[in-house]
Amino acid sequence: MTEHKRPSMGVMHLNRREPKFHLSRIQPAADIGFFVKHYWIVSWDLTGEEPYSQSVIPNPCANLVVEKGGSFIYGAAKHVYEKRLQGSGSVFGIKFRPGGLYPFIRQPVTALYGRPLEVGAVLGTGGAAAEALILGHNNLEDMAAEADKLIRPMLPEEDGTVAWLNQVIDHIQADKSLTRVEDICIKFDVNKRTLQRLFSQYVGLTPKWVIKLCRLQHAAEVMDQGGSLDLLQLAHELGYHDQPHFIRDFKAAVGVTPASYMAME
Repeated sequence: MTEHKRPSMGVMHLNRREPKFHLSRIQPAADIGFFVKHYWIVSWDLTGEEPYSQSVIPNPCANLVVEKGGSFIYGAAKHVYEKRLQGSGSVFGIKFRPGGLYPFIRQPVTALYGRPLEVGAVLGTGGAAAEALILGHNNLEDMAAEADKLIRPMLPEEDGTVAWLNQVIDHIQADKSLTRVEDICIKFDVNKRTLQRLFSQYVGLTPKWVIKLCRLQHAAEVMDQGGSLDLLQLAHELGYHDQPHFIRDFKAAVGVTPASYMAME
């Protein structure tokens, strides 16, 4: 973590903790970028140190994770995910755009909740081979180029629903005060049931849950910037009518209250 106060994209306390790992992101090739938001790699060396647990607030994106002995495709999470780091190592990830995984697998992304998929549907090869090809390189650029080569023969046709869903989710992320699914339906002239079906099929989360996650991720990122913070004012900015409701939702998604989150080192 070499940059100060960069967007955390859900990585809890990315800008506040002493560096225990290094996180990098890189864009895929242009033809793959329709489906893939970015590649990421986490590397660490805790030799002689205690294991370290890093938490990530969920977002509406599926990930393909290439990790020695444990490569899988994961759907969008509903709650904080915790990764335990020990010794030394690295993990390479493919973060899909919201809905970007569905054209590869052609099954509702909700089916992946608690049931990760083998990587062959996207990379065209098994986990062990993908690990050797991608993790066999020493830098992110070469890893990304290898991932591009593996994905390209597997690319499905571009799906207009993916592009449309990204417009919807971009709107949700931009309007921090948005609280109602009905407002999305009006904005994008779509039936509520249709919206819910498409989110279930392509994204793997309900529109209501995506709204909540975007608001809470923004709240955590604001807290990560440090300094004094008025939680009541933040709650109101995020469309909450009262602070207890905000605290309850934050704890349900993040695992701790806003006050406890700010007190973490």
